[in-house]
Amino acid sequence: MRIQQLEYIIAVDNFRHFAKAAEACFVTQPTLSMMIQKLEEEMDVKIFDRTKHPVEPTAIGEQVIAQARITLKNLRQIKEVVENEKNIVKGVFRLGIIPTIATYLVPELLHQHFAANSEIELTLKESTTANLIREIANGTLDGGILAGPLNRPELVEYPVYYEKFYAYVSPHDSAHKNKKIDLEAIDINNVWLLENEHCFRGQIEHLCSRKRKSTSKKSSIRYESGSIETLINVVDYNPGMTIIPEMHAMALSEERQGNLREFKNLTAVREVSMIVSKEYVRKTMLKIILDIICNSVPKSMQNPELKQYVVQL
Repeated sequence: MRIQQLEYIIAVDNFRHFAKAAEACFVTQPTLSMMIQKLEEEMDVKIFDRTKHPVEPTAIGEQVIAQARITLKNLRQIKEVVENEKNIVKGVFRLGIIPTIATYLVPELLHQHFAANSEIELTLKESTTANLIREIANGTLDGGILAGPLNRPELVEYPVYYEKFYAYVSPHDSAHKNKKIDLEAIDINNVWLLENEHCFRGQIEHLCSRKRKSTSKKSSIRYESGSIETLINVVDYNPGMTIIPEMHAMALSEERQGNLREFKNLTAVREVSMIVSKEYVRKTMLKIILDIICNSVPKSMQNPELKQYVVQL
């Protein structure tokens, strides 16, 4: 059994395709297939069911791959412990970001990373909270920029900034005339939301549940989007409102800024943190990445006193 073979089976599991896995591993497909076949013969098990498309791991294969991920993660950590002790700060930092943050943070984050001129290679991946947590836990990612607090014992959270929630109200809605939005007077059926897989939706539902009200007949239209920008476009042309984070509000055009409303008698924010595994050892590299992220965010949003207004997930 070789480390290379473990890398190959993980790649096939990630891509569920031998050719794509081979390309990611910089080898030919016959080489990758042969090495995996030798591993299967050595252990006398079938790791993958090749009759299915896309290819799937067998029941025993799933267990083997899970252990392979742990093994490679531990091997990387041995090297990382030594590098950290020697204060060697170079290599790859694999960072995941949820979509409701990535759109606004990534451009400035890349700018700040280039300006820092460090020897760290930063790779970025956009995905949902659930996927990113899983990949941080199994070592596929080094860290993630997520909304929290998550309060999970296997993770460490480093709060970076706090952004306020704003109501974005349709010009065609009666609530548009109000200077501030009173949640007690808002029908939840008139709030356009993201799809269920987004943690931002969970925060909005939690916020509205504090003073949930539903008095009108439900609309004959139910639309859930994966994009805040799409929801804003919907609100521009239809009655109702949506709720957006501060960074998105800052990026709106002057005309759209006129549709923003604060909440009456309520301050609500979301906490955005860098999340790493509690086993993560490259503390010096982590500190550099955290500094780059902080430099990408307005200082006004890095006030820890805002933590008291955080809306739970």
